[in-house]
Amino acid sequence: MAQHVMTDVQAAITRAVQCLGEVPAIEGLAGAYDSHRWYGGPRSEWLSTPDEMNGRIAQVLREAASEMLTAQPGAPVDRDPEVLSRGMGSVLDLVGRGVAVRSIYNAAVHEHTLTRGHLVSVTEAGAEVATLREAFPRMVIIDGAHLFIDNHVMPNAKQNSGWHVYDRAAVAWAHASFEQLWARSARWQNVQAPGGVLTERQKMILRELDEGESQQGIGPRLGLAERTVTKELAAAKAAVGVRTVFQLMGWWGRQQGQ
Repeated sequence: MAQHVMTDVQAAITRAVQCLGEVPAIEGLAGAYDSHRWYGGPRSEWLSTPDEMNGRIAQVLREAASEMLTAQPGAPVDRDPEVLSRGMGSVLDLVGRGVAVRSIYNAAVHEHTLTRGHLVSVTEAGAEVATLREAFPRMVIIDGAHLFIDNHVMPNAKQNSGWHVYDRAAVAWAHASFEQLWARSARWQNVQAPGGVLTERQKMILRELDEGESQQGIGPRLGLAERTVTKELAAAKAAVGVRTVFQLMGWWGRQQGQ
């Protein structure tokens, strides 16, 4: 009996020594595998270079079936026209496949000729574009299942590196956040140039509301019929892309704060 016990113990010790001998080889694989999980867990992946980010987004877009949402907060810069052309080609391909495309840009794009021309082309093809003057986070959401975001975790990372997140709850939260940003933004289709969102009459009406005048009292002050005031407010709401006068005044207040 004692001999059997000793044999079993010796076998267990031998296996343990063999496992310890394999530790250095396992540690050698860390650079290829574990770096993606040190900070992100099993439902997100660290993409350490812009090329990795762009490549992964392109890969996911090839399988996109329903929707792409993008939020691009950076001010426009002069990019290689060929790069812009490739981006437009990607959007046109998505729209042609029946994928809904909605994008939010920094409002400064209205003053950037090259970017403005690009956005005119994609909206004419069927994509939806909006602009926002307030700060907002960069994100790309594809089919409600894939989220791409900037890096806020890894120290000293390269610019435009980031994360591919496919946790269902995190992607759903980002989708809801995008919808809130979209509700506060101005539709590109209704804003073709800086300052061109509203007519001067509509601005006069909003100034009166901002000063505390009631909607019914604006007409006599400006020499307008009450029906005209109502019509102008409806047109202003459509131009800005909101549903209520309260939302319109919130948008107006943000414009005055710029």
